[in-house]
Parts: sequence; C-alpha cells; structure tokens
Amino acid sequence: QVQLVESGGGLVQPGGSLRLSCTASGFTLDYYDIGWFRRSPGKEREGVSFISSRDASTYYADSVKGRFTISRDNAKNTVYLQMNSLKPEDTAVYYCAPALLQTTMAAITIIPQHDVWGQGTQVTVSS
Repeated sequence: QVQLVESGGGLVQPGGSLRLSCTASGFTLDYYDIGWFRRSPGKEREGVSFISSRDASTYYADSVKGRFTISRDNAKNTVYLQMNSLKPEDTAVYYCAPALLQTTMAAITIIPQHDVWGQGTQVTVSS
C-alpha cells in the first residue's frame, strides 16, 4: 500500500521552530522529487518547498525562503521540513507529496504529482 505520513506539527509561538517529517511506505521516496504543501482555511493550497531526487537541489516559495529548510534522508525513506522563525501566517495543514517544479517566464511553481497524499499535520503559530 502506497502511503505518506506527515508528522511533527503542533502549536508554537511566533518566532518558534518545528521540524516536520514525511515518511513513505509502500514505495521508495528517494526515487521521487518531493514537495511540501500547505493549506489554510480560505486560502488556496500553496507549494512551499521542493527537493530533487537527483541531486537534492531545493526550491522555496518566497513566503518561506530563508526560514524553512527541506532535506531528505533516503536511508530512513523520509523528507524533512525544518521551519524556523515561524509566523502566524504559517498556520496551516502541511502535506508532502511527489512533485515537480514548473518553471515559466512568470513564476516557479511546485506542482503535486501522482495524487499521493498523507493526512497532513497541523501547524499552528499563535501566542
């Protein structure tokens, strides 16, 4: 059974940190480019970070650049998202998924692929 499980979310004060984990079962994660996405009420899903399977190169949305770091541990079949300097606007349910990086003249966008999703993990940034 192909499955992704996100974990590590929680309640944190502004300026705090969390590390999210995305663990795969039923398939080998290191063969796939992986994205982290988030969705909050009233907003569209946003791709926030991407890591390549080929060379572990990364991409970040402007909204999280300089604060979030994506990494992967192929031996553990896991991708991580280290989130520092968290802001209230980072509050959302976070998901990981196989992804691709779409580059156009106008923008770079993280696009989910294969319709493989976990249950997500809630991140709440509040004082």
